[in-house]
Amino acid sequence: MNEYAEPLDRAAAEEYASWFKALADATRIQLVSLLARRRQPMTVGEIVAASGVGQSTVSHHLKILAEVRFVLVDRQGTSSFYRINEACVSCFPTAADVVMGNPVPPAPTCD
Repeated sequence: MNEYAEPLDRAAAEEYASWFKALADATRIQLVSLLARRRQPMTVGEIVAASGVGQSTVSHHLKILAEVRFVLVDRQGTSSFYRINEACVSCFPTAADVVMGNPVPPAPTCD
């Protein structure tokens, strides 16, 4: 191991920290898991029914997940449909490897 290895650059560290922070809640983990497993957009009502979590709580957590782009929102008229951002979910394990110093390809961005 190289004792003189450089730390992760600040911008990447801040990006990854926002991801880890967004997932530092059991309800948000459940919502990400639900959307990832369903593989189709869902309304808040559908998410509430499937998760057993109240509407205001679900809305709050979806907002946080959307801010870091784990979840994408498609608005159709007065309805909002939430779906998993496949790019973000697929690059999250890479983020953990980068933070832990494991060799990985350059970090992708969640767009």
